[in-house]
Amino acid sequence: MSKRKRVQVELGERSYPIEIGQGHLDALGPAVKRATGAKRAAVITVAPVGRRYASRVLRSLRDAGIAARRFEVPDGERSKSLRQAGALYDALLEAGFDRGSAILALGGGVVGDLAGFVAATLLRGVPFVQVPTSLLAMVDSSVGGKTGVNVKRGKNLVGAFHQPRLVWLDTAALATLPPRQLANGMAEVVKHAAIWDAALFERLEHEVEAMLDLDPSVVLPIVARNCEIKAEVVSRDEREAGVRMLLNFGHTLGHAAEALRGYRGLLHGEAVAMGMVYAAYRGESLGITPEGTAARIAALLVRIGLPTELPRFPRRAYLSAVGVDKKRRDQRIQFVALRKLGRAETVPLLPEEIVPPRTRFGG
Repeated sequence: MSKRKRVQVELGERSYPIEIGQGHLDALGPAVKRATGAKRAAVITVAPVGRRYASRVLRSLRDAGIAARRFEVPDGERSKSLRQAGALYDALLEAGFDRGSAILALGGGVVGDLAGFVAATLLRGVPFVQVPTSLLAMVDSSVGGKTGVNVKRGKNLVGAFHQPRLVWLDTAALATLPPRQLANGMAEVVKHAAIWDAALFERLEHEVEAMLDLDPSVVLPIVARNCEIKAEVVSRDEREAGVRMLLNFGHTLGHAAEALRGYRGLLHGEAVAMGMVYAAYRGESLGITPEGTAARIAALLVRIGLPTELPRFPRRAYLSAVGVDKKRRDQRIQFVALRKLGRAETVPLLPEEIVPPRTRFGG
C-alpha cells in the first residue's frame, strides 16, 4: 500500500476528503486553503499536542497564505463544556475572527468535539477542519460531523452536526501516543469491525500485536479501512436516523459508565470496550447474537489491553444513566446488538430490558 490514501465522504455539496498519510503534516496548509478558502485560521489544541505539532501546523498554514493563531484549552474530557465553548467564543471574537475564518481542531476526540461545536455555532457556522492526532479521533470522532459538549446529565447531550471541510490524518502521530491512548483508539477499531466488517475483525485477530507495534504495513490499511467504514455509514445516514445508530454499539452502557465515573479515570475507548462486551452478552441472552461472540470480542480486547467488565455501581445507577441516552425514543432505547460479527441491528428496549434484574457488574 502507498503511504497516502484518500477516502471521500459523499454528502453532496458537503462532501469532503479524508487525507490519510504518514509524515505529511507539513503539507496541511495548501489543503486547508483549497478546502476552506479561509484567510485566517484558529488552531484549537491542548498543551501536550500543541507543544509537539502546533508550530508545524501554524507554519504550514502561514506558508499557504493563511494568518493562523493558536488557542489552547485544558486537556481532558472536562474541557467539553459549555463554559469552555463560551471562553473560546469570546477569545475568537475578540481576535476578530469572522465567517471567512476557519477553525482547525488539532488533537484527539475531546478537542475535535469541542472545536467542532464552536465552529458549528460561532456566527451560526464557520468552516472547520479536523487534524486528529490520536487513533480514536483518526478512526472515529474526526469523521462524520458530530460535535458536542457534555452537561451534568450526560455525555454529548448538547451538540450539532457540522461536517468538516477536510480531515487531515497523519499516522506518524501515533508513534507519540502512550500505550493506553493507543489501546483507547483500538476500541473503536474493534467496534467498526464487529458491526460492519467480519473480515476486518479476523484481520485484527491475526495482526493486533503488529497494529499495536505500529507496523506501517498494518497501520495504514487498518486505519484507512476504518475511515472507509465510517465514511460509508455517514454517507448513507448523516444525522443518525437509521444505519448510523449502529456506530453506537457498546456506547449505551459505555456512556453510562463514563457518567457514573464523573468522566474521570476512564477513557472513552475503555468504556466502549466494556460496553461492547456487555452488549454482546446481552445480545446472546436475548437470542439475537450467536453464543461465543462476546467471548471472542472480549479475548481480542484483552490482547489490546482494554477492560471488559463494567464498573461496579448499583443497577439503579445504571438504569438512571441509561435513561438519558440520546437514542431514546418513547421510553425505549435503540440498543445496538450483533446479529453476527460484521452485522449489527438496533433493538428497541426499555432501560429495564437492557439492564435486567440481577445484572452483575464486576469491574
